[in-house]
Amino acid sequence: MLNKLFILLIGIMLSATLVGAAELQVVDGTITTAIKQQMPVDKIELYRADFGKLYCFTRIVGADTNTEVTHVWYYQDSEMARVTLSVGSGDWRTYSSKRFLPQWAGAWRVVVLADDGNEIATIPFTLE
Repeated sequence: MLNKLFILLIGIMLSATLVGAAELQVVDGTITTAIKQQMPVDKIELYRADFGKLYCFTRIVGADTNTEVTHVWYYQDSEMARVTLSVGSGDWRTYSSKRFLPQWAGAWRVVVLADDGNEIATIPFTLE
């Protein structure tokens, strides 16, 4: 009887550890011209540099507690903006935005970081 109880307790502890070990994942990451009703209106990979403002939309899954992600906007190899965003549930949509100058044509990317600083996604795009 004591052995069965011990095995049951070990199983419960192992299950709790696995549930708490969920990893954040970006299941949808999109650069878009606008957000409507918490969703991107389009998906771009190439856009005019003189457009003015773009959004990085991310749908994050795997959070088991309130946490944060960070969108880091890079122009070529230079960090241009860093935005920390709250993640409030196991399936969460969030976004950041960046204004652009016409002379910033070229390769861009948004790197999405988990709250521990690990990269969980990269979303590339180009301004022409």
